[in-house]
Formats: sequence, C-alpha cells, structure tokens
Amino acid sequence: MATGSNIKTYFDGAWHDGDVSIMRAADHGAWLGTTVFDGARHVDGMAPDLMAHCARVNRSAAALMLKPTHSTQEIFDIAWEGLKRYPKGTPIYIRPMYWGINGGHMGIVPKDDATGFAICLEEIPMAKPEATSRLTTTQFHRPVLSDNVTNAKAGCLYPNNARMLAEANTKGYDNVLVADAMGNVAETATANIFMIRDGVVFTPIANGTFLSGITRARHISNLWADGYEIREEVLSFQQFREADEVFMSGNLNKVTPVTEFDGTDYQVGPVTRKALELYWDWANSAES
Repeated sequence: MATGSNIKTYFDGAWHDGDVSIMRAADHGAWLGTTVFDGARHVDGMAPDLMAHCARVNRSAAALMLKPTHSTQEIFDIAWEGLKRYPKGTPIYIRPMYWGINGGHMGIVPKDDATGFAICLEEIPMAKPEATSRLTTTQFHRPVLSDNVTNAKAGCLYPNNARMLAEANTKGYDNVLVADAMGNVAETATANIFMIRDGVVFTPIANGTFLSGITRARHISNLWADGYEIREEVLSFQQFREADEVFMSGNLNKVTPVTEFDGTDYQVGPVTRKALELYWDWANSAES
C-alpha cells in the first residue's frame, strides 16, 4: 500500500499514472535487498535541495555496489517533468530509486551490467503547523559501517527503524530517540535531532552511524547565518532531558517539535520556530 495518493511513476523511460509495477521476482533487489532511494519535497512550486537529493541517491547506489544509470542532472530534470503533471501547489514527495537486477559472484554481489531505476511521486500533505512528536527510548540502536551500509539511504536499513517505531507505539509514543553503538544519541527512527540549551543549538556529531541529512545541514547553515551558536557534539540522553527545546529535522516535514522525551516535557520554543521560519525563508529565496 502506498504512503500517499495521486501517484505518478517514472519507469522504463516514461512517466506513467499510478503505482506501477517496477521490479521482477528474480531481481537482485527483490530477494537480496539491494535497494536505495532518496526523498525530496515539492511545496508551493518549490523543490528545495532537490539537486542534492538527486546526487545522494547516486552515492547511495554506489555504496551498495550498484552502478547509477542516470546523472544527478538527469534525475533532477526527470523529476521536474513529473512534477509539472500535477496542479500548481500540490504537495509532493519525490522518491528516486535504484535496485540491483542481476547477481554476480555466487549470486550475492550485484552485477553492474544493469541497474533498475524509477522515480515515484506521491501527493503527501505537509504536516499541520501544530503537529508535534513524543519520544521514548528503544532497545535497538544504529549500526556501524563495518556491519551495515550506513553510508547509504538503503532500504535494508529500514526494518531496524520499523521495529524501533513498533516499540515506541507499544509504549504509547510516536517515535524514539535512538543511540549509536557506543550508547550516545544518534537521531530518531525517522529523522535527525536537535536540542537547544540556554540558546545554544546542539546536534549529534555525524559519526557514520546515521545519515547526516540534507535538511539537517540546511538548518545548521541557516541558524549559523542568523547568529546562533551551533555545536555538533557527542550527546547523551541526559543532556536531552536537560534541554529547553528539542526538534526533529527531516525532509518530509522539515521541522517537527518534540514535546516529550520519556516524561520530560518541552515547550515548542523560539529556536524551534525560528528554524522553520529560516528554512522557508531560504526556500523562497533565489538560492533554493
């Protein structure tokens, strides 16, 4: 079942209406999980950082030993062709994807003679301004590069996220604040994380256990330019309990305020609101 509605799919060199079939039973990606994707947003006629997302899906493919078949510019142009098929102002989630087709050595290593490619566009509204999230802890943690492809936005990483979210749901929470393999805060199950203490903005240092997001980088740049002190550091769960504000940073909704972490309550504070304001100011500028 699709996440959104009003789906359009680019596959086999053409745009198609609907959620079309793109993968065969014997494709490497279907049975061995060699799938990568990226996600960008189209809002009010803008697609902020779309080029960066197109570039990252190619890097992710290479990390899984898949040969990208389209340049960053080609993916960008194809995505815009599809976006123009929607009424102006339609909120769209943009998802370019690659997957392995043929197996090489022992059938396990993907061959680079063919790589599947598609772009899926789904109509998904932006979160309402009042939307917030409540976080808890989880028994699971982020992997490291030596045991998983943490340098890619790969489908095979997401079952771990899913069991984190399922655990959060059983505890009555929306999401989790998850640790890296060393026990330090990494991010949530679905987004990067920021905390504010005494006006200073903190975010976990990118240590290779989680994707340092494109939207995360945009918030850091925007807040820094606006005069905020930004610190990328090793952060503990206790530091988050002592924070004044906490917000999640992801492409789907840009900024999601956190109002609770396991019994510690937060207000939706001025820095959180400012981060969202600065993001849309940037997106509406000529630079985006």
